Amino acid sequence: MNLPNKLTVMRMIMIVPFVVLLLCGQDYIACAIFILASLTDLLDGKIARKYNLVTNFGKFMDPLADKLLVCAAMICLVDMGRLASWIVIIIISREFIISGFRLIASDNGVVIAASYWGKFKTTFQMIMIVLLILNINNSIVSLITTAVVYIALALTVISLVDYIIKNKNVMKDGGME
Repeated sequence: MNLPNKLTVMRMIMIVPFVVLLLCGQDYIACAIFILASLTDLLDGKIARKYNLVTNFGKFMDPLADKLLVCAAMICLVDMGRLASWIVIIIISREFIISGFRLIASDNGVVIAASYWGKFKTTFQMIMIVLLILNINNSIVSLITTAVVYIALALTVISLVDYIIKNKNVMKDGGME
């Protein structure tokens, strides 16, 4: 259990207090936990690559921890009336589709690297979540928040299409055609 893997596990553990605090109306504390958890995602990957600490555990659990954190946050935001459920359905559907692709690729010994579109998507989703948690009732901030939500949604769809196009052979090689 190296440092990057410990950070990944810590991120998963942080989801529980984040959700509890967010649903109990402690928006600022919940937001701080979300930001800290998001930063561990950035940090664990950099440490793992820099010090050659990449493990199978990390390859599997790091993206899972990210998805759990983001999905938990978005589901809470739907419950709180701050995010439309159809947006969350599209975002979560993309994650299931990509996970399916990765599973098929993995069964065929192929590792699919994250794309820049996917990284931009994740960044905008995290910014979107922070803005929605803070829920600042200012016309300019509300406009920016709405724009970030739709940019995150667009990047979700663009990254999915890019992913499918770049990895269409996974379906052929995986016996899907």
